[in-house]
Amino acid sequence: MNHYDCAIVGGGPAGLNAALVLGRARRSVALLDNNQPRNGVTHASHGFLTRDGVQPAEFRRIAYEEVLKYPSVQHVQEKVTEIERTEQGFVLHGASGVQITARKLILAAGLREELPEIEGVRDYYGKSLFVCPFCDGWELKDQPLTVISDTAAAFHKTKLVLNWSSDVVLCTNGSDHLSAEQRQQLERRGVQIVDTPVVSVSGRDGLLKRVHFADGTSIERSGGFVDPVQIPNAAFAEALGYQTTANGGIVTDPMGKTNADGVYAAGDSAYVMPSQLILAAASGSKAAMTVFADLVEEDWQGLEQ
Repeated sequence: MNHYDCAIVGGGPAGLNAALVLGRARRSVALLDNNQPRNGVTHASHGFLTRDGVQPAEFRRIAYEEVLKYPSVQHVQEKVTEIERTEQGFVLHGASGVQITARKLILAAGLREELPEIEGVRDYYGKSLFVCPFCDGWELKDQPLTVISDTAAAFHKTKLVLNWSSDVVLCTNGSDHLSAEQRQQLERRGVQIVDTPVVSVSGRDGLLKRVHFADGTSIERSGGFVDPVQIPNAAFAEALGYQTTANGGIVTDPMGKTNADGVYAAGDSAYVMPSQLILAAASGSKAAMTVFADLVEEDWQGLEQ
């Protein structure tokens, strides 16, 4: 059983950047990742300086190449199924039976998404239907767009999308989250609001053409944004005792430390929003610096005793 200064669960931008910082700090790191990135469905990722428009697979290739140059970092392609707390830190159990021990633990496993139950939506997700306007609004600029959202975020997201196109239809999918004042504000800005439930979307080769409603009507749209339910992949709160938010995100301080001793979180696991590469990577860097500082302090105190 290998023992490390830090085990990082998740090999996305947060986990990779944490591993990079700790590797450069000459700390032993196990980076555990099951190679199922959430952004794998998208053709390109945006907003990361020097990597704007990079394909997610290429981003991961470059990142792993850089991180694994540091000899103290080991990549373990494994799904973590269980984590135990011990006197020495933690024992991580993998799906294949692998066991790894570590003094500190960074949870950076990200989120999984449950898309709306709308026929065809998966065929267009990541191609012409997206989540984040900051990530993909530029590519949809000045097109006839839709926001399909039955959540309380519908009003805010529609306001954002209007920055990239003045032709926006908000489909509430039958929800009643909009107040009368919000409806009036959107309509004054030319936003059409459709409350009839959406039953399907259609188009060709991943390019959206129409949104279809339960009453048999439809509208032409060439792209847009949806609000999937986002569920954290790291589900170890009961075993480790860290605090979570109402949506399951891990509560941390500004530097990534949780309320549970030795446990840190970064990226989408800590619900760093908006969900962008650059923000996730930055949070991974901060969590790693906090881990390193805590390790140094523990080692220093140990020498003093």
